[in-house]
Amino acid sequence: MGQSGMDLFEEPKLPPSKESEPFAARLAPHDFDEFMGQEHLVAPGSLLRRAIDADQLGSCVFFGPPGTGKTALARLAAQKSKAAIEYINAVTAGIQDLRLVVKRALERKKLNGQKTLLIIDEIHHFNRTQQDALLPDVERGNLTLVGLTTENPFFYVNSALMSRSTAFEFKPLDRTSLEKILTQGVQKAEKIVSPHKIELSKEAVNHLIQSSGGDARRLLNALELAVKTTQPSKAHKIVIDLKTAEASTQTKSIRYDKKGDDHYDTISAFIKSMRGGDPDAALYWMAKMLHAGEDPRFIARRVMICASEDVGNADPQAISVATAAGRMVEMVGMPEARIPLAQAVTYVACAPKSNASYLAIDAALREVESGPAREVPTHLKDASQDKKSLGHGVGYLYPHDFPGHFVPQEYMPQKKEFYQPTDEGYDTVIKERLAKWKKTKPQK
Repeated sequence: MGQSGMDLFEEPKLPPSKESEPFAARLAPHDFDEFMGQEHLVAPGSLLRRAIDADQLGSCVFFGPPGTGKTALARLAAQKSKAAIEYINAVTAGIQDLRLVVKRALERKKLNGQKTLLIIDEIHHFNRTQQDALLPDVERGNLTLVGLTTENPFFYVNSALMSRSTAFEFKPLDRTSLEKILTQGVQKAEKIVSPHKIELSKEAVNHLIQSSGGDARRLLNALELAVKTTQPSKAHKIVIDLKTAEASTQTKSIRYDKKGDDHYDTISAFIKSMRGGDPDAALYWMAKMLHAGEDPRFIARRVMICASEDVGNADPQAISVATAAGRMVEMVGMPEARIPLAQAVTYVACAPKSNASYLAIDAALREVESGPAREVPTHLKDASQDKKSLGHGVGYLYPHDFPGHFVPQEYMPQKKEFYQPTDEGYDTVIKERLAKWKKTKPQK
């Protein structure tokens, strides 16, 4: 059953911390000074911050990865609001729960004009009928909806409800925010988890942050487990080293500094593996980067470049596969993004290779920079305005008027060859076509 906010949020609005609550929940921020990350949403002067501070928050949907502050910000909004607070979880609630919430909201509005703020966690779990049941009261202002979801609401929340709501996207927390959260977590853990002083090695800090994947809840859960399972030293300190951090996250540390040599070495090995036709090696280096928290969009861009630079016209389909994968990465995010990335990486790695177009543009650029200056031939110039006075366009042969839709004519003074197709894949077809065209006799 859903829970009434009158039970959940007495004065103060947030329920007091309890021993039974998860450690991460007990660290929920009580004001904006304690809220870490999502500066694009909550920075002073931002739309959402101003709306919450003024108690003028309209119906909205918070969406983004787990552990990025959606619930915490909804609770802050509830704390600052004079509205009655109702909270339900769409996983366990049904139509009857919604009807009871609406009934209470209407009674409050009628009795004392009090607004009702309805927080729906995991709103994407509501089916269309359940979502439609909210529409009339959201539209009439009987309820202010705050929907929380880890999914893209434009796919999982019906368009009618979305048109009455503002969508706010939460991003994975950056390292700076996670470091601050971890520092706060250690301070809090020394009070409510262990009576001992807690120290983390630099390697442990790096591993906990990297393995969190931008998820504060995962970070704090790992910290709690590390503290609870570590025996204090003789100096009455709990020292958490890399080995303990690895055990607490159940993942081993991967040496990968996104700003250091590891980053450049790994991406280099990744690209060279695709270029060299080794899909297994390419997948391994990509897996290492994803495991270490590399932005999948960065990886997708490298795959697209490789598809053009190293595969080229030997398999023109490669660039389409890579581009489509890049678009999917933007739309679905991790962890699903690994699937289209793997498809594109294996396709590009296994495709025939040709760097002819890449070499051709570099050769053409060198010619422009250091070769003789060339003027556009008169018959190729724009004839829309200067045909009569200057003869622009006169003598131009329209290829579609000739057999095979090709006719030889001068396209470049002092002709020089830049593009030389290889004998790989579709390049051979292009090479044969160019050879055939070169043998075609000019029109008299």
